[in-house]
Amino acid sequence: MYSMLMRLLSICGLLLAVVVLNFLLLQLAPGDPVSVIVGEQGGASEELVAQLRAQYGLDKPVYQQLLLYISRIATGDFGYSYYFNQPVLDLILQRVVPTMLLVLSALIIAVVLGTVLGVFSARRPKGVTSHLVTVFSLVGYAAPVFWTGLMLLILFASVWPIFPVSGMMDVGRRGSTMDHVVDVLHHLVLPGLTLASIYIAIYSRLSRASMLEVLGSDYIRTARAKGLSDRQVVFGHALRNGLIPIATMVGLQFGQLFAGAVLVETVFNWPGLGRLAFESVLRRDYPTLLAILFFSALLVVMANLLTDLAYGIIDPRIRKKRGARGGKAAQ
Repeated sequence: MYSMLMRLLSICGLLLAVVVLNFLLLQLAPGDPVSVIVGEQGGASEELVAQLRAQYGLDKPVYQQLLLYISRIATGDFGYSYYFNQPVLDLILQRVVPTMLLVLSALIIAVVLGTVLGVFSARRPKGVTSHLVTVFSLVGYAAPVFWTGLMLLILFASVWPIFPVSGMMDVGRRGSTMDHVVDVLHHLVLPGLTLASIYIAIYSRLSRASMLEVLGSDYIRTARAKGLSDRQVVFGHALRNGLIPIATMVGLQFGQLFAGAVLVETVFNWPGLGRLAFESVLRRDYPTLLAILFFSALLVVMANLLTDLAYGIIDPRIRKKRGARGGKAAQ
C-alpha cells in the first residue's frame, strides 16, 4: 500500500513537471496565437489585437497564466482551441483512438515479428537466416520513418495499388460493422508497417542478443542433457527469460512511437494526435498542443506501469520478490 501511494505521488509529480516544462518552453517559442489569427485575417487594429490577447489571457504575466492553466487541468478543463474553435478535450478524445490504434498495431507488429526473427536467428547464429536478419535490421534501423512511408506510398500507389494510401477509412462507405472494421484495417496496413519498421529492426537485434545469452546458460545445457527437443528448449525454457529485455525496451520506447506517429500520420493523412500536433504547431494553438503533450506523457507513464506488471507475468521470480517486499513493508 505504501509503495503504491509513493508511486502515485511520483506520477503526479512527473505529470506536473511535464505541464510546467512544456508551458514554459512554448512561452519561449517565437510568435503567439494572436499573431497567427491576425495574419490569417489579413491584419487587425491594435484595439482588436489587445482584445484578443485579453480574451485568451495572454495579457497576463507568465506565472499567472501557468497557475491558471494548472488549476484548470486539475479540474479536467484543458481550455479552448484557438484555431479549431472547440473544447480541447473534445479534440483529444476524437483523435486519441486512431493514434492508439496505429501505435498499438505498430508495437504488436514490431514485437512479434522482431522477436520471431531474433529467435530464429539465435538458433543458428552463423547461418544464412542470421545474416539476413542482421542485414534487414541494419537497413530498417538506418531508414528514416518518413522515407519508408514515402517509399511504401510510391510502391503501393503506383506500382501495386493494393492498399489505400490516405485516411483511416473510405468516405461514404456503407456496410455492416465488420465491413467498417475490415476497411479500417485495410487502411492501417501501410502506416502500421511504416511506424513498425525501425522497431522491428531493434527488437530483432535485441531478442537475438538476449536469446544467445540465455541459450548459453547452465540450465539450458541441463535441459538439453535431459533429452528435450530443440523446440522445447527454445520456446519452453529460453524464450521466457529472453523476453525480459524486450519488455523493458517496449516501456522505454513507447514515447518514441508517439514521436514517430507525428511523421507517419502526416505522410498518410491519418486522423490522429500526431497530425493534430503538427497542425497545432503550425498555427500556434497552444492549448491543443499542451493537451497533446500532457496526454502523451500520461500514456507513456501508463505504458511503463504495464511494463512493470509484464515483468511479473514473464518471470514469476520478480513477482515473488515484490510480494516479499510488500510483506516486509506491511510489517
